[in-house]
Amino acid sequence: MLTFIMLSCAKPVPVEAPAPAPDVHQELMAFFDQVHAEELAANPISAAYLGVEHDDTQWTDISEAHELQQVRLAQEHLDALRDRFGSRELDEQDALSVRMFEARQQRRIEGARWFLHGYRVHQMYGTHTFVPSFLTTVHRIEDEADARSWIARVDGVPGLFAQLGEILAVQEDKGILPPAFVYPHVLKSIDNLLTGAPFSDGEPSPLWAHFDEQVQELSLSDEVQQELRAEAKRALTESLQPAYRSLYEVLSSHVPTEDDGVWKLPEGAGYYAHRLRRMTTTDMAPDAIHELGLAEVARIHEEMRQLMPALGVQGDLKALFDHLRSSPDYVLPNTDAGREAYLELARGYVTAMEARLPEVFDILPKAPMEVRRVEPWREGSAGKAFYQSASPDGARPGIFYANLADMTQMPTYQLEALVYHEGVPGHHMQNAVSQELDELPPFRRFGGFGAYGEGWGLYSEFLPKEMGFYEDPASDAGRLAMELWRAARLVVDTGIHHKRWTRRQAIDYLMENTPNPEGDAERAIERYIVMPGQATVYKIGMLRIVELREAARATLGEDFDLTGFHRAVLGHGPVPLDVLGERVEAWVSASR
Repeated sequence: MLTFIMLSCAKPVPVEAPAPAPDVHQELMAFFDQVHAEELAANPISAAYLGVEHDDTQWTDISEAHELQQVRLAQEHLDALRDRFGSRELDEQDALSVRMFEARQQRRIEGARWFLHGYRVHQMYGTHTFVPSFLTTVHRIEDEADARSWIARVDGVPGLFAQLGEILAVQEDKGILPPAFVYPHVLKSIDNLLTGAPFSDGEPSPLWAHFDEQVQELSLSDEVQQELRAEAKRALTESLQPAYRSLYEVLSSHVPTEDDGVWKLPEGAGYYAHRLRRMTTTDMAPDAIHELGLAEVARIHEEMRQLMPALGVQGDLKALFDHLRSSPDYVLPNTDAGREAYLELARGYVTAMEARLPEVFDILPKAPMEVRRVEPWREGSAGKAFYQSASPDGARPGIFYANLADMTQMPTYQLEALVYHEGVPGHHMQNAVSQELDELPPFRRFGGFGAYGEGWGLYSEFLPKEMGFYEDPASDAGRLAMELWRAARLVVDTGIHHKRWTRRQAIDYLMENTPNPEGDAERAIERYIVMPGQATVYKIGMLRIVELREAARATLGEDFDLTGFHRAVLGHGPVPLDVLGERVEAWVSASR
């Protein structure tokens, strides 16, 4: 899952525009670089993700006061852009950058209204899981200074959690609490993190094991290594552990409601409408999204019926679903050996696809990607699979994480499509290519739009079918099952947050209309409840990409070039869906 920007931008940019004086372009790029530097100065965590050394002992301020300060800064940047470049003559790409920058700043300003509405702690992510994830996967320990910075960040956790506590207190006062089912997941993840040395007897805890392993690899004297280990143990037990125990007590004292959708929150309908606009980058109403989901579910059901003979399944669609859920042929052993076999299968799919990418892409990622198991300490609350972007400097690879806590919930018939979505040609390829578009300003290379990013991910499951992949009928059923899952998301997300469905109603809908096991359905619905609107982006984005592709094919006929279409989609970085349409239309015009 990605971080998403929003919405359309104002007036379309002409396909052809006079070339500006070179100094105008350079001045504009310098302005964007300055804004980027100021934003990173205020956000050391974002700087770390991008491989930029800045305040590597600090956490980003998450307080409401800091958010308001950043909103004021966004308005200042917006005013400065309009004052300096509003009447200047710009080429097409620079005009698009200006337009997208305006939309980006407006998004930040408008989003401030809903700062307190988002759940800050839940089973999918939050400050409580972000801290150990960041310390073990992003904060580098390549020398003694890095190790001491890591310790300093651990010592900074109480201050970070104090800010979190202030937000949670205000949210509790306003009645903005996640549903009751969230709390056992969160409290268990805290217990898991604080289990083992140096917090208790037993095997090393995840944080301690990571730090100790990293320090052992440094070329340092035994004396310095021992000093670093002692300081890390002190910071973990005297700073981090009390902060987590305090958070545990605060969360244990909450009395949440049993209601699930965000309709229960103050101005809940307005908040959900905001989330849908932000996620989909469209103005689609909840009812329209719901009906689109029902139509897509019906269409995919029919495609799955056509596949039943190849799978040797007789009867109705329910018989197919029961077969996919219960057949032992699609489940690897729930052992370490079974988990490693799953990861090796995934790596094999990655290798096979990478060899074929040049057939349909002439813009390829340079950054490598690894396939990893979700760490045991967070697999109980993490999603089924997700992608973490590579660092732009190449020091950290992209990572496709698979949650292998329960192998019965990770059937192999879905694995091929899952690899294409999270890896290549999906999220890894799209994100790495975007980061490597050096001619674009930073905010366009490193930003994101939900419908664009996840729409591309779902399109990346569909494209390999046209390339001759999914040779096994079971894998093809997995592809359709995955697309069906995303279509059903349109139904259940709007059902929960707009039509006031209960958690149980939404789970039952998935069980009746998809082949996924019940545990999968339960975790999915719990995810959609705490992340309103996000589940709608996959199908809406994918349908738009396919619609644009087929319109281009109809217009260009034999001159249609799939490689050129993909460059038009990927070559401008992440964009809202209306801008994506303009870019593809401009490519079609140029191709004609």
